[in-house]
Amino acid sequence: MERPSIWVIIVVLLLGVLFLREPRFQRSEEIFLRWLLRHSQPATKPVPLTIVEMGKENPPPPLETALLLQGLLGFKPTVIALEPVLQWGEQVRDQEQIFMDQAMRVPKLLLGAELTASPDPDAPVAEIAGFSQVTGRRGDLPEFSGIEHQPSEDVRVLSTVGFVNFPPDAADDLHVPLLFQYRGEVIPAFALQAIMLWLRVTPDELKIEIGSSIDFPNGLKIPVRSDGTLLVSPRMTQRARRITIDELLLAAQQHESGAATGIRLEDIRTHLVFAHTETNTPDLIAAAIASIQANTFVRRVSWIFDCVMVVAVALLSGWVRRFSRIDLIIGAVAFRLRIV
Repeated sequence: MERPSIWVIIVVLLLGVLFLREPRFQRSEEIFLRWLLRHSQPATKPVPLTIVEMGKENPPPPLETALLLQGLLGFKPTVIALEPVLQWGEQVRDQEQIFMDQAMRVPKLLLGAELTASPDPDAPVAEIAGFSQVTGRRGDLPEFSGIEHQPSEDVRVLSTVGFVNFPPDAADDLHVPLLFQYRGEVIPAFALQAIMLWLRVTPDELKIEIGSSIDFPNGLKIPVRSDGTLLVSPRMTQRARRITIDELLLAAQQHESGAATGIRLEDIRTHLVFAHTETNTPDLIAAAIASIQANTFVRRVSWIFDCVMVVAVALLSGWVRRFSRIDLIIGAVAFRLRIV
């Protein structure tokens, strides 16, 4: 038998440290995480979230959006969040008024808007209230200085605005923005703003430590990365109720007439209603909302665990070399059959 070599242990240890420190190697961890989330089912109960699919037209027409609100109001929801930016223009001013008549009846209405880092220098500067209790380094937060797209002023008076930006360097198919930086202030993104309305929490009640967590007064703690994003499992949307606008209108009509319906929406009054179009990135926002409602988050293990594993592999590397290749192959097959 060959004696364990200290050089083998050192080489394995250095390779492990390189893997932990080198960003190109760290991307393999993201690839594995995507595979793991794609093939795993979140272990959680249904969440109080109703997702309404509005079709592909973006923004949806004012009359269609007014019908959506009218159908929902029959079930008395508390919070309705419309992710499309409802910027229609003067040519449909009369139809916009019909939407506004329905919007006035919604207790809490959240509408989408988009920020920009290069605003029109002649445009007036919009004031956005930020969080008052913020600690941590803000350098990695996406930074904006103006609003690029938003609903008309008459519509904004009846609602709260939430920002649906997905900066390419801060968000992908696993990360959803929760925090932005606007002219030196830390402000909420759409998903966080929706949860704040649903839980009836004001910005001054939240304690934010960038790179660590967002703490709610009820004890809810949302993990947040240094870039202001939340790591989510896209499959969390399977725990929400998903309906089309046609199904909603049919259920509302049958509910009003007292007829039996296959879709029971009476519990929607306790739900957060999230409406979206198919052209945007709604599933990620909905996945973030569902994760927060279920208090179920994808968390990375501590760096201490990584260090322990690297040291353990380094120590075992010298011991494993004492066995022949055929013994290692047979042992690996037996271990594989044991865990399958």
